[in-house]
Amino acid sequence: MKIAVLTDPESAAGYRLAGLQVVVAPDPAAAREELGRLIQSDEYALIAVDSALVPDPYQAVKKEIRGRDLPVLLAVPPSGAAAGAGEDAEGYIRRLLKETMGYEIKL
Repeated sequence: MKIAVLTDPESAAGYRLAGLQVVVAPDPAAAREELGRLIQSDEYALIAVDSALVPDPYQAVKKEIRGRDLPVLLAVPPSGAAAGAGEDAEGYIRRLLKETMGYEIKL
């Protein structure tokens, strides 16, 4: 199982440099369509979604996700959003994953 990131064109390069599978969507309608395609592919355990494109990913794809354990959908703040005070990027991602999944993942 893989991790995918659904994001805007401006943020895609950073995720690619981190080694993640990136799907680019220029607008919310395209993002919703791509999210449905990613879920139907059954290739991904986690799909991180830029919240500027799809603010509530579970609500956007409730029909496609119903009855599935995977993938876990993670709404990630857009690239302009700042992490908490004194929090580094790794700590920020770790906190987001823990809030979404309920347990901490070693990065």
